[in-house]
Amino acid sequence: MVAESLTEKATVTEKGAVLLGNYVACDAFDESKPLRVVTHAHADHMVGLQRSIRTCEKILTTKATKDLIDVMRGPLFLMGGFVETLDCGKTIQYEEERITFFKADHILGAAQVLVEDSQGKRILFTGDFRINETPVIGADILVMEATYGSPQCRRSFGTDLKSLLVSLVEKGLEQGIVYIFGYHGKLQEVMQILHDANVRAPSVVPEKVFQVSKVCEKHGMRVGRLMLLDEWEARELLKNNSSCLAFYHMDARNRVSQDAFRIYVSGWEFDAPVREVSHNEYIIALSDHSDFDGLIEYVRRSKPQLVITDNYRVGHAETLAKEIHKRFGISAVALPKR
Repeated sequence: MVAESLTEKATVTEKGAVLLGNYVACDAFDESKPLRVVTHAHADHMVGLQRSIRTCEKILTTKATKDLIDVMRGPLFLMGGFVETLDCGKTIQYEEERITFFKADHILGAAQVLVEDSQGKRILFTGDFRINETPVIGADILVMEATYGSPQCRRSFGTDLKSLLVSLVEKGLEQGIVYIFGYHGKLQEVMQILHDANVRAPSVVPEKVFQVSKVCEKHGMRVGRLMLLDEWEARELLKNNSSCLAFYHMDARNRVSQDAFRIYVSGWEFDAPVREVSHNEYIIALSDHSDFDGLIEYVRRSKPQLVITDNYRVGHAETLAKEIHKRFGISAVALPKR
């Protein structure tokens, strides 16, 4: 009975909206909720955002996420609605409920969302996160991501991936250009890792990667000096196969320099920290999501009465829900039902 009453306070809809309490819809549009939260600026968490802008009373997000959306969707995209930015650790009141953002270690600006209702129930959505630098929030109802929610998704390398990445890049630079492919947020993390390791090779980027990187720099990340692809110096570096870094979105991997030294940054690697897929072509297991053990650890420390795993986005929600119930004896369900 307790679990049944709690499921009325949170769910994940068939359109991907994570509903918390009476008023909040996270990461997809829902016509029944006046508040729309964007936990971070990845496409699968901005579902139906244009409809939310037109119809919701308010869009809530962090300042960094708003800045990233302005770059990725254009500066006019959010102007059709009322957007309020909320710093992590800050609380706003809406009717009888309190809404608080907490940091999520994922991409720049990512946030967890806590709703406290009039009955004192704490309803939390983690969004996407890595466990190590994400504060674990106690909750009665926990809605969580399930990207790597299978016991097969464990990273037990015991390896310093940052050092491994730096060594791999330095190996490639001895031959000339190193092409690095990843998603927005992950690319900028790689830039900062290389900058902190004093890898000072020139960096060449297309326009969108440049703009996203500048937002990250504005909010405190260190990405180094970047050159746009259409600059003369950048064109010369690429034409002559000079020692430099070229950062591209993952979607460009089949269109750019098939014969060069290439590194793909991916979280879907669990057997080894680095895998050589062909000559001078590597995948490195640098993820911005928790693996299975990290997800289980969050549940253990949060101590919820009910867990809802996100079964709308890519992952292992049903498996994770079963494992949570088996390990902790608490109610857990994957939503929406498939």
